Amino acid sequence: MMSSIKILSENIVNKIAAGEVVHRPESVVKELMENAIDSGAINIDVFIKNAGKVLIQISDDGSGMNEEDAVLSIQKHATSKIFNFEDLNSLETLGFRGEALSSIASVSQLELKTQTKEEELGTQVTVNDKGEITTKKGSFVKGTSVIVKNLFYNVPARRKFLKTNQTEFRHISDTFKKIALSNNNISFKLYNDNDLLFDFSSGDLDKRITQIFADNISDALIKVEESTDIFSIHGYIGKPAMLNNCKGDQYIFINNRFVINRQINHAVFTAYESILQKGDYPFFILFLQIDPQKIDVNIHPSKMEVKFDDEKSIYNLLLAIIRKSLGVQNLVYNEIEAETVMDFQQTTVENKNIKNNFELNSNTQNNFKKSNYSDDYLDKLFGNIDNDSLVTSQIELTDGPFSQPIQKEILHSVNYDDEEKETQGTSFIFQLHDKFILSQIKSGLIVIDQNAAHRRILFEKAYHQLKTGLPFSQQLLFPRVLSLDKTKYDMLKDILTMIINLGFSVSFLRANNIEIRGVPDDVKHGKEEKILIDMLNILLEVTKHKKIDEEILSICYSDAASIKDNTVLSEKEMRSLINHLFSSSKPYICPKGRPTLIKFSLDELNKRFGKVN
Repeated sequence: MMSSIKILSENIVNKIAAGEVVHRPESVVKELMENAIDSGAINIDVFIKNAGKVLIQISDDGSGMNEEDAVLSIQKHATSKIFNFEDLNSLETLGFRGEALSSIASVSQLELKTQTKEEELGTQVTVNDKGEITTKKGSFVKGTSVIVKNLFYNVPARRKFLKTNQTEFRHISDTFKKIALSNNNISFKLYNDNDLLFDFSSGDLDKRITQIFADNISDALIKVEESTDIFSIHGYIGKPAMLNNCKGDQYIFINNRFVINRQINHAVFTAYESILQKGDYPFFILFLQIDPQKIDVNIHPSKMEVKFDDEKSIYNLLLAIIRKSLGVQNLVYNEIEAETVMDFQQTTVENKNIKNNFELNSNTQNNFKKSNYSDDYLDKLFGNIDNDSLVTSQIELTDGPFSQPIQKEILHSVNYDDEEKETQGTSFIFQLHDKFILSQIKSGLIVIDQNAAHRRILFEKAYHQLKTGLPFSQQLLFPRVLSLDKTKYDMLKDILTMIINLGFSVSFLRANNIEIRGVPDDVKHGKEEKILIDMLNILLEVTKHKKIDEEILSICYSDAASIKDNTVLSEKEMRSLINHLFSSSKPYICPKGRPTLIKFSLDELNKRFGKVN
């Protein structure tokens, strides 16, 4: 009987192994750009066609290769970066595994042209469908040019799972900018379908940051620079004005390599937490230099994950450094110190003044807003809540870094007596910590999350406008010109019809600039640019997994335009919020499925305090 177990051919093995290195066109761009940097290039050009599905070409003016090295470079596990196992502990190059070109060649049509400065003729290497290598001599530009055509042409299953051109190119653009950000001494150009999108000339870090983000970004950044026994760090963190809903504006580089590390991210977020609202993400660009022997980058073929010998020390030091930098700008409120002072003052009050401690001073009264709502009116609004009103989830969006899981049973069921209509006294409405609205009703207590409530209101209005094509818009007396990056500019063009139906009126100018001439009538004066940018940031994050439709756009708009925590509301504003909330179709949940309010019955409160009627 013939054996049922067979050894796979080398060609099939290479295609399987390529899946660890080449996930999508962006993976090819990353690997080839890193090779170009390691070659000592000072100019790197990237050419993309059809989002990298048809063509990826990376050209550099680095050292180039002779014929022998050019052929070896395409062989599996061939590298010039390490020679023995111990070299893994002292890596200072971006590439080292010796599998990028081999993996790329196995799932594409690859051609390599290279020439050293010393040679009169260079080498052209071509790999055919069977993995066979042919070479020929020719006169080429000094350096190396790698041409990758028809990615995954021989692996249909992989090609089928590629996303839209817009999504795939966004990944390429993001990686291009990350690599350019950490190599400001190199000039980079990115061409997409023959159009020059990015042209970053070499310079210092400040120049590169303005090239990638905005000319005036430096005004919103705080410099970070420190040296410790374990690592040195330099870079920038954003002031509170830079807080937004975008998860993509956090950049960490270790020894000039972009990495993803939960510990470092957590340390930075923790330093910000006293000024972060739920759903906010700080902007930061941080470069850490660490002894290569104290980190391990050989965890995953992508080389974007790292492990530290002493994670705890790095976490604590980084947390202290970021807090210090924020503290210099007086941006972090020292709550512990404030509470200590308060406790000391309270313990030194004489007994004769104790009575006055229970009276509200003028400052405190400003934080509590009185309303003329009657008990019966509020009971009508809140009385018929039951657990069936809750929806566990609608559309999943990424929560903020400090958001808590949704509790399954958060609303307390009560029965409302329709016959009890006689008004008895006046109810009060209070705003607690500038984020919750508390109201006494005859049957107990209602706590409203002002942000969640406003999101529900904005969502339903936006969704209705998008479905009917009848927007409520306000035209600006003085139009605003806003500079976007290429990704946001293209996205806005793609969803222009929906944006107009939402209430925005925009014109597209040159160089990724737009003119805002009108906005939805919910948008407050002075918030026009911020709300549009925040909405686009949220959309970019969401569309990594979902297609933009009316519901997705409504959710993202309501997230961006809603009243945030730490916003003081007047009595009139709170009244309006409650009225609009209970005019909506689903007043008890926000568009993400979280509760907008909690109700505590008087019976429950009595039981909690041991009061028995």
